[in-house]
Amino acid sequence: MRPYSATLWNEIEAAPPDEARRVQDRQVREQIAYLAAHSAFYRAKFTEHGVDPDAVRGTDDLAGLPFTEKQELRDSLAAHPPLGSHVAAEPDEIVQIQASSGTTGSPSYVGLTAGDVQVWCELGARALYANGFRPGDRLLHGFGMSKGFVGGLPVVQIAQYMGIVDIPVGAEAGAERLLRVAADQAPNALIGTPHFLAYLAEQAPAIVGRPARELNVRTISVGGEPGGGMPTVRENLEALWGATSREMLGGTDIACTYWGECAEAAGMHFLSPDLMVAELIDPDTGDRVEPVEGASGELVYTALQRRASPLLRFRTRDHVVVTGTDCRCGRTGYKVRCVGRTDDMLIVRGINVFPSAVKDLVNGMRPEATGEMRIRPDFDGHSTQKPLPVVVEHAAGLDAERQEALRRTVFDRVRSALNISTTVELVPEGTLKRPDHVKVALVERLSS
Repeated sequence: MRPYSATLWNEIEAAPPDEARRVQDRQVREQIAYLAAHSAFYRAKFTEHGVDPDAVRGTDDLAGLPFTEKQELRDSLAAHPPLGSHVAAEPDEIVQIQASSGTTGSPSYVGLTAGDVQVWCELGARALYANGFRPGDRLLHGFGMSKGFVGGLPVVQIAQYMGIVDIPVGAEAGAERLLRVAADQAPNALIGTPHFLAYLAEQAPAIVGRPARELNVRTISVGGEPGGGMPTVRENLEALWGATSREMLGGTDIACTYWGECAEAAGMHFLSPDLMVAELIDPDTGDRVEPVEGASGELVYTALQRRASPLLRFRTRDHVVVTGTDCRCGRTGYKVRCVGRTDDMLIVRGINVFPSAVKDLVNGMRPEATGEMRIRPDFDGHSTQKPLPVVVEHAAGLDAERQEALRRTVFDRVRSALNISTTVELVPEGTLKRPDHVKVALVERLSS
């Protein structure tokens, strides 16, 4: 495959909104008809909710259809192994199965036909091209390569589809192996979670005898956890690596990656009206929210041109803020920043708090703080009337007076920015577990 232009992978990314909507409406009609014909799961949902598939004529009609919840997929997989009643392709059509992390039980399994793999590659190519990856690049693969994670093989497939050389070492190999490969192979592109890639760069002088910014990396794509688009995280990564850092977003159930931030670094673009529908909803009411600048809500997806494990109005629990609706890059899809998951959100004395927001503030307290922090709730559930317990790592060699100043700074900045009180515990540098191929857990609930 070849890119459409120097800035766009596919011309649909810059399509006028009316044209993009016409394409999307046609694909919605075709996908609904496919579900009605091939998915026992969705035929049952249509019957239960009184849905006439023939009456769905376009994207606007999706608002009247039921959501698909993650628990429904878990139940479907358990009752109808191996791929659930929501599988909609014949077994001999399925060429690949991917899995979620399974942090809350058994993984979710997603089947792919050869056509589905092609769609995943096209979605990913648009996102990574926006991030700055180009055909001919050499990519050091810093996502996990094991356990069927979508950051593994699918990223390799996307890179090959784009004409990029992927070096699939994987985060499980550890910092020493990754950095030695970086020193030997001089890749000019790097992909992984933002906090792991920052940790990797910090280890470079000790492992390969030179700073990460001397290892030839030109551009970085980060995802897999919220925070990659936060100014403090981005600036730290770019300073460490001497490269541009841009954010992307995806998810196992829909595809590997499908939102991508362009060179303007002002949020991730919606890039694929022909391959998916991305709705913004109020997480409490389920009502649609217009994606205008400043709006916030939960992302809900409908996969288009999807065969093996199609999803209709799938609730992701990813909470985003719309950062803009136009861009100098020419892309016409609105832009978002992911601030966390609605089911990870904490409520402190009635105020919604995303852990990533606290992390961003602590990142801005270097060099007194290392940037590592954890929230350790002393309450059950997600709501408390007490101050929020926060553990912050202080830099090595910080004397008692400066530690106390740091403690006050954490308290004051969190209260000023988020309007909540905290109890701040400082711990020495190196106390908190560093990120690896497993996503950083900013909230640690200690066993009783």
